[in-house]
Amino acid sequence: MSHLKDIQISDTAPRKVGVITSDARDKSCKVQIQFSVKHPKYGKYIRRRTVIQAHDEQNVAKLGDRVEIAECRPLSKTKSWVLTKVIEAAVV
Repeated sequence: MSHLKDIQISDTAPRKVGVITSDARDKSCKVQIQFSVKHPKYGKYIRRRTVIQAHDEQNVAKLGDRVEIAECRPLSKTKSWVLTKVIEAAVV
């Protein structure tokens, strides 16, 4: 899959920060993103989370790391995000 080395990331591409929840697959990882939404009726802020599949070309991300991911073209059926940098390494 040498065509994946030429992944173009725009400067204006959406970026998110999350925590690695799985790094078991080669060149892939699961990133959990947490965010808050306001309840439409009661106004209370509720914590929500989503899990995004991200491409990790060099396998640098480890379980528990805080990482930044950026949106890119679809790389597979479930991957449209690519790991840009590791912000904070997990404490073992």
